[in-house]
Amino acid sequence: MRQITHHLPDWLIRSYAAGSLEHAFSLVVASHVSQCDECRARLEAEETAGGVILEQLEQTEVTGDLRTRVFEQLDVAEPITTPDPAPSGIYPGALVAEMGSQTPRWRSLGNGIKQAILSADKRGSARLLYIPAGKAVPDHTHGGLELTLVLQGSFSDETGTFGVGDVEVAEDDLDHTPMAGPGEACICLAATDAPLRFHGLIPRLLQPIFRI
Repeated sequence: MRQITHHLPDWLIRSYAAGSLEHAFSLVVASHVSQCDECRARLEAEETAGGVILEQLEQTEVTGDLRTRVFEQLDVAEPITTPDPAPSGIYPGALVAEMGSQTPRWRSLGNGIKQAILSADKRGSARLLYIPAGKAVPDHTHGGLELTLVLQGSFSDETGTFGVGDVEVAEDDLDHTPMAGPGEACICLAATDAPLRFHGLIPRLLQPIFRI
């Protein structure tokens, strides 16, 4: 198995362990952790530390009204995606569960690049990207956070080269032009909490149609 060299930062693992990440980002974290021994160990350490802290908290009496409201929120809350040891092909188990099948519903973005939107709402979106070898995503910056996990092939940008299992954490100060490496096409799982900011006119005009 390839050595993973780009890992999740501590704050992302801590937020995932606490259940405070939005669904799209949780999907990327769960998929990466299922492939990365180092990050899985760090997640387990965070979960253990969280359990110790909870055990040390003093118990507080909860009123009947507060208890009712808490259980009502639990009924409507989205389940947190957790690492799944049963992958299918290049797709980690958590991603297979999200897709509901083993075949992504690809939609062409032009120049051979395709995407399959997995989830999208006001809090963020998660999508698969298919980039043919040697092709590049138009240069852009970000309106927020973007996590990109490589599932097949590789890509490179101004920050380095990312292969299978690597995850890039791009914040709003990163201006880059991701390009798929040689060989097989690059397939990535990407999550964002705001639309990308493309520099070119045509990508900006097409952006509302492609929802990226």
